[in-house]
Amino acid sequence: MTTLTLNTNSVKMKITAVVVAALLLLSGVVIGGVLFSKFFFKQSPNVNTASFDRNQKNENISQDRQTAITRAIEKVSNSIVGINVEEVREVRDPFMNDPFFQQFFGQQAPQRQTVRGLGSGFIISEDGYILTNDHVAGNATKISVTLTTGETIEAKLIGSDPVSDVALLKINKSGLTAVKFGNSDNAIIGEWVIALGNPFGLFEINDKPTVTVGVISALNMKVSADANRSYKDMIQTDASINSGNSGGPLINADGEVIGMNTIIYTGGQFNQGSIGVGFSISINRVNKTLGELKTNGKIERSNNVGFRIQGIDDQVAKYLGLKNKDGVVVTQVQKGGDADNAGLKPEDVILNVNGMKVRNEQDLVLEVNDLRVGDVLKMKIVRGGSEKEIEMKLTSKK
Repeated sequence: MTTLTLNTNSVKMKITAVVVAALLLLSGVVIGGVLFSKFFFKQSPNVNTASFDRNQKNENISQDRQTAITRAIEKVSNSIVGINVEEVREVRDPFMNDPFFQQFFGQQAPQRQTVRGLGSGFIISEDGYILTNDHVAGNATKISVTLTTGETIEAKLIGSDPVSDVALLKINKSGLTAVKFGNSDNAIIGEWVIALGNPFGLFEINDKPTVTVGVISALNMKVSADANRSYKDMIQTDASINSGNSGGPLINADGEVIGMNTIIYTGGQFNQGSIGVGFSISINRVNKTLGELKTNGKIERSNNVGFRIQGIDDQVAKYLGLKNKDGVVVTQVQKGGDADNAGLKPEDVILNVNGMKVRNEQDLVLEVNDLRVGDVLKMKIVRGGSEKEIEMKLTSKK
């Protein structure tokens, strides 16, 4: 019995030794495989890892390309519209003004002609109010607005002011993306600005605004472009503004509208392209007209100022005994007008109006044209060698 027990225990010990050896061998194989893969295949990641890394790199590249400019454009792009208008104008054949042709054809009446034009605009409220220039849509008989969705909608002219060159439109649509107004009084010469719009009708190609980038070149500029308009407090920029950009926004790097693109200098009568000198109406000036345009459809400016002026040259300065040629001289005062009632007289020299220095006729015309009925015009004048201040409250023409 004792001998049999010893043999059985010996067999069990041998089997256990074999099992342990097998387990150790299997463990070695597994561990070896893992180590082998780690050290010999570490440069060959699996497909999923490669795809993840590639996507991550692309995302990083895209983030690196994002700038304040691209982010500002993204904020505003969907608020830009293209504008197409039809306007009926009276056109007279220039030959019919010649007496030679009139003796054969008589006095010919002007012909009515439909003229088509285009411009830009931007949405200022989610319920469809849109801003643009008066010279774009102020005299239009038909206005259509194209959104960035590709949808074209007929627009109604709510109000227009030829003097400030601002027009307010309305389309029958809600849920629109509106721009955010900035404070143009805080604009800085040299800061980046972006002009968006519909130059040469390019908006219609893909229903997206064209973007140009530049800086603010100058502020508070006065521009003489039309005798009936008062272009003051203008922002000068070298961001390219071309035909069709009129009425579009000028935005800062925060995506805020600080101006409405309006005028360009082309460098010549036959040149229609940008030469890097463009002007935008400051948005603070535009904003002053919105309430009245929305309520009344116009700005009441038909005042009864009642005086005429001319510039001062050497001869006039000598005649009036002036030390220099600053200011303008009053040549005529209408009896019963606001100027007459305020005490203004011929040969008065106007040096200052409403705190603004008058250097020439343009300075005074820009300021007076911009006034509303009920405004007060304060003038510093020279009469007989002495300075005097005159105030006149503007009344409406009867």
